Amino acid sequence: MSEPTPSTSGTRLQVVLPDESPEMPVSTLVDLGVRTEELGARALWLPDHLLPPRPYGRTFGGVYEPLVTLGYLAARTRRVRLGTSVLVLPMRDPFTVAKQVATLDRLSGGRFTLGVGVGWSREEFAAVGSDFSTRGARTDETLALLRHLLEGEGAFDGRFHSYGRGVFEPRPSGRIRVMVGGGSDAALRRAAEWADEWQGLDPDPEAFGKARKRLLAAAGRPMETEARMAWSGEEEGLEEAVARFRSLVEAGADAVAVWFGDAEGFGERMERFVGALRRAEGA
Repeated sequence: MSEPTPSTSGTRLQVVLPDESPEMPVSTLVDLGVRTEELGARALWLPDHLLPPRPYGRTFGGVYEPLVTLGYLAARTRRVRLGTSVLVLPMRDPFTVAKQVATLDRLSGGRFTLGVGVGWSREEFAAVGSDFSTRGARTDETLALLRHLLEGEGAFDGRFHSYGRGVFEPRPSGRIRVMVGGGSDAALRRAAEWADEWQGLDPDPEAFGKARKRLLAAAGRPMETEARMAWSGEEEGLEEAVARFRSLVEAGADAVAVWFGDAEGFGERMERFVGALRRAEGA
């Protein structure tokens, strides 16, 4: 693999890989992940859906299961951070998630970030037999249980999940980073309580800045604050997309994650965007 290309954009840029089409070969996804690292991006993310009510596509990304796929990407990369944007946490068994997270931490050399959300599709929750109405409470408890399994000792007694005995391994060598995605009041409260990072979804820069200030005041500690945006070259020009990226940075975003549209042409659009961002930054 070639050396990563130095880039000032790499200090801010993250990439959401395309995972919306079952026709896309997994080799395409991996090649794009490797290229993301070579371009100097800070992190790459994969989306998640288990059983959407309609075909996979722009609304329901996540054809390839993200935690399994990130394990493969961990072996093909060496520097870029790997994460989920976002794992629909209340649809999943928390003990299995904890084991997957701890394993990914080892496989990636500590590069994994667990990005989580509560989900929004009532139909998908019903399809997998998960209660939509308690998804927020179950997400909060799962985050507490994950921290307990990864960092604590002894029994855990919760409303939805409990255990008295058991040995959890592998234990991570350091703290697993958690990212909470979403711009609702509940998401900001959850991020302030549990997360190391927060990611707002396609926010207006002014709204992002206000939400960021509320979050940091509620958290009372340093946090990474990020935004996620999309640019597929269809409705917005390249210069306008770069300007939007830079406006989010000016509003306080420590990083901006960009989805560059469908897999076909994704790499070319990503490279054009990075080039334009470098020129705008005077690199």
